[in-house]
Amino acid sequence: MKPGLKLVTCGLPYANGKAHIGHLRTYVPADVYVRYLKMLGEDVIFICGSDCHGTPIVVNAEKEGISPRELVDRYHDHFQKVFKAIDIEFDFFGRTDSEYHHIRTQEFVKKLIENGYIFPKEIELAYCPKCQRFLPDRYVEGICPYCGSVARGDECDQGCGRHLEPGEIKEPKCKICGSNAVFRKQKHYFFRLTAFKDFLLDYLENLRGTENALNYAKQWVKGELKDWCITRNLEWGVKFPGEDLVVYVWVDAPIGYISFTEKACEGRCDWKDIWINGKAEIIHFIGLDIVYHHCIFWPAMLKGAGYALPNAVVASGMVKVEGKTFSKSRGYVVWVEDDYLKAGFNTDYLRYYIVNYTSHQRDLNFSWEVFRDKVNNELIATLGNFLYRVMHFAWKNFGSVEVSEVDEEIMQKIAETKDKIVRALEEWEFKVASDAFMELAGFGNVYFQNVKPWELIKENKEECIKVIANCLQLAKALIIFSYPVMPRTMEKMGRCIGLDVRNAKLEDALSLLGKTELEKPDVPFEKIDDKKIEEMEKLMMERIRRAEMAEKGAKEEKEIIDIEEFKRLDIRIGRIVKAERIKGAKKLLRLEVDIGGEVRQLVAGIAEVYEPEDVVGKLVPILVNLKPAKIRGVESQGMMLAADIDGKPVLLHPDKDVPPGSKIR
Repeated sequence: MKPGLKLVTCGLPYANGKAHIGHLRTYVPADVYVRYLKMLGEDVIFICGSDCHGTPIVVNAEKEGISPRELVDRYHDHFQKVFKAIDIEFDFFGRTDSEYHHIRTQEFVKKLIENGYIFPKEIELAYCPKCQRFLPDRYVEGICPYCGSVARGDECDQGCGRHLEPGEIKEPKCKICGSNAVFRKQKHYFFRLTAFKDFLLDYLENLRGTENALNYAKQWVKGELKDWCITRNLEWGVKFPGEDLVVYVWVDAPIGYISFTEKACEGRCDWKDIWINGKAEIIHFIGLDIVYHHCIFWPAMLKGAGYALPNAVVASGMVKVEGKTFSKSRGYVVWVEDDYLKAGFNTDYLRYYIVNYTSHQRDLNFSWEVFRDKVNNELIATLGNFLYRVMHFAWKNFGSVEVSEVDEEIMQKIAETKDKIVRALEEWEFKVASDAFMELAGFGNVYFQNVKPWELIKENKEECIKVIANCLQLAKALIIFSYPVMPRTMEKMGRCIGLDVRNAKLEDALSLLGKTELEKPDVPFEKIDDKKIEEMEKLMMERIRRAEMAEKGAKEEKEIIDIEEFKRLDIRIGRIVKAERIKGAKKLLRLEVDIGGEVRQLVAGIAEVYEPEDVVGKLVPILVNLKPAKIRGVESQGMMLAADIDGKPVLLHPDKDVPPGSKIR
């Protein structure tokens, strides 16, 4: 680690909705990193804040019949509450609608104007004749000019992911009234991004951070850069100097890093040493989806205005839920407050899962079953098992232990673990850091089991005390090493051996405990039972079902079919004459169904609810004229119809016996 002041920032949460697991993918590792830095003796300032401007906030406020500020107040308070609950501790958490931020942003923009990097230009913008207003960003929807996908006014969010400049979108429609928009000319202001291509190519070669961020940025800069429209037709936002326009949200939001630093430095240091004089290391933690803004727009703006540049950009991979692409609209989301915290789970479990599931750069899949397994099979079985067994044995049998001498092998393992953690932090590999202390816990368990202190105490008490001293030193090291990941639990465990881990340094893991008065320990981690996980999965499935129903309902309103289309479906009653499981497919049964003079083979996804012997002889509706399809290598020659209740199939039967082949009309 380099000596000197470090500023660590997190991408600003948008004050337009609640916190979900995807948000924590950035904030938890950043908090873990900062805690480790402080334990290494580094001088660190950790800042973040609410991103309060932009069209989505204005649009949603209009829908709710409230002011943008009222909407922002709600979600700003919400995020502060969530961060506190998850033990994410910023030195300052600001908001971009504050006066101090508006002042800093306007001064920054004026500096760009003075230096010749902002210029006016007349452009064609989407305009709604019915609403009689220009349509910035999310007020307009249309077709991406690059890939042809449906896109928002400022981003092709469903296609190629490119940033779209005002006026670029094709076939624009007003998101307010749904009318077709037209293009009208208006003067706006542009940032001369094209002037910074050579600078950016050189800057990115020296920028540190995760490869995913650096590689994406280099590819973009080597392509075509365009000057960037930085004003919008809105009332809510930072006023552009001398015009009835506001600064684009992606200009004013990152300037929050500067304005929030100013507030965090009050009474501590001079913020100009960080952002003007370049006397600090600046590290941005962001999501992969905003690499473009942080590695291209932001450093170019800083260079143009004469500010210091970030030294590293650390981008987290994206988030999936239960193996599916994260989607709030489709129900594949886990809400931090409404789901996780409401269920009463230990917040350290979630911090560990986010940090330890995979490399920081790779996509994280949140699965309730995997979550349970990581808690029960790793935290409890390895780390919790060692800490509790050692501390409880020491407390019960000795009350106090003199830890003035520890075996060299134990101290060497502790030193090796410390070095692994430090190297991992330098490479932004937080999983490697957490794996290191979990490996040390595994070593501790093997050692404790091999020396068998419960037998040794009967034969040689003095030797048993030496063994327990070794174990207590390991416990101290584990509490220190795992504290940044699981601060709440480790503070509690530290108190049992008289360790104030909140103020400890990593190096303290190598200093001997000395005379240790022990308190009776609580079990550090509570087991998560299957029933609780089933409840959480059911909650998610219900959310997904409601989302699917809403989507189907919307489609049904548009896609009403007539009787002739229905007549094309050949639906008959069939009798199941044979049923068996398909090897390797826990949800599927292979059925043979008599549909009247013919027996068809079908594959049905009912094996989790029905045993093969339960369905043989049943009369069920079959869609006969469905195109055959191979499922797990078995050809399905039709489809059995069933009700879908909470994601589970329920078979349908006629209320009296009818012959196979009877048509359903």
